[in-house]
Amino acid sequence: MIDISEVLETNKMVSEQTLDVRTITIGISLLDCADRALKTTCDNIYAKLTRLAKDLVKVGDDIGREFGVPVVNKRISVTPIALVGAACCRRPADFVRIAKTLDRAAKKLGVNFVGGYSAVVSKGMTPADELLIRSIPEAMAVTERLCASVNVGSTKTGIDMDAVRLMGEIVKETAARTKDRGSIGCAKLVILCNAPDDNPFMAGAFHGVSEGDAVINVGVSGPGVVHAVLKTIRGADFETLCETIKKTAFKITRVGQLVAQEASKRLGIPFGIIDLSLAPTPAVGDSVADILREIGLDHPGAPGTTAALALLNDQVKKGGVMASSYVGGLSGAFIPVSEDQGMIDAVNAGALTIEKLEAMTCVCSVGLDMIAIPGDTPATSIAGLIADEAAIGMVNQKTTAVRVIPVAGKKVGDTVEFGGLLGHAPVMAVNPFSCAAMINRTGRIPAPIHSFKN
Repeated sequence: MIDISEVLETNKMVSEQTLDVRTITIGISLLDCADRALKTTCDNIYAKLTRLAKDLVKVGDDIGREFGVPVVNKRISVTPIALVGAACCRRPADFVRIAKTLDRAAKKLGVNFVGGYSAVVSKGMTPADELLIRSIPEAMAVTERLCASVNVGSTKTGIDMDAVRLMGEIVKETAARTKDRGSIGCAKLVILCNAPDDNPFMAGAFHGVSEGDAVINVGVSGPGVVHAVLKTIRGADFETLCETIKKTAFKITRVGQLVAQEASKRLGIPFGIIDLSLAPTPAVGDSVADILREIGLDHPGAPGTTAALALLNDQVKKGGVMASSYVGGLSGAFIPVSEDQGMIDAVNAGALTIEKLEAMTCVCSVGLDMIAIPGDTPATSIAGLIADEAAIGMVNQKTTAVRVIPVAGKKVGDTVEFGGLLGHAPVMAVNPFSCAAMINRTGRIPAPIHSFKN
């Protein structure tokens, strides 16, 4: 039974501690939309999205009002478009036409983002994969709500270094194509290793081929709640600290479970997973960095940061899996620089560098996320960052990613404004020494020995 104290506690989480349901994401398979004719494929995609997701925004808003828990974003993820367009796309411009169709459907439905303009190339690229990848700069320049992702490696297959090298070039070109808007196209493009099939968070969301025709995935976020609770036990021992985080994560996940089940029932689409990720926003009091400071750091980046983040991530997952039988996606702590005011403050204070962020990604969700770098950073250096993160994911059997923005015309110390949930970011320094000779080798980095478990 739920008693009045639990109702009041949840109400306080929402009103004072910035608890929210970050996203309800409908994953939709587009495999049955594929046709040898490009126009027919586009028409099929538009028709299916507008049919299955027609009530998504209304249902999300209704649930938010009725339950008193804000549902911030309503989103769609689709089958990797490299697969859907393989039969009808003969040049990058053909894939851009599909990109415009997805964006048009997103605007019609009123959703925030549609993800899945994607290719999975962890072992090699098909012609369609390469065409889609080469279309990304144009697609990001001519759309508003489309997100792109490319999976370049996995624990089972290793890392496709040809794809890594190409993605370094694509990131640079995407930045150039959107330079009049702070190179914002790169904020909607992420390169992953071990990408999950059921991630509801952008920009890496796509609807995996192992999923059903449509599914509801919900992402819950509550860094403000965790921070507020930890303030009440300041100075406590590690056992108390861990138990407090775990119990708080349990309560947050239960809210997400309730919203997910209700959305599933009202939309008539099966429930998939809850993703409990401590995803910050630029709002004051909604910061993972604040949690790390409450644990005992002057700033993220100080000695002990990786240990504190490992503790936080583990307890969040332990609490989440006790609250729902279907926890999936990424689930853990995000550390995007531009979306977390505490991380921005740490960079400005000189406490946090890209190298320290890379170390932190060994123990948290995702990777180098929403980091602005100088616009003149070489494509090979960007590819080197991608390769490093992919290696961390491959060896540690976890999802890692890179979403860096080489902001045209900006240098270290400048600030770039992205707006909304994407926030603003200080431009961070990239190691100036070259890795070009390594990146220009061809082929794959093989899978680690522990991948052979089948």
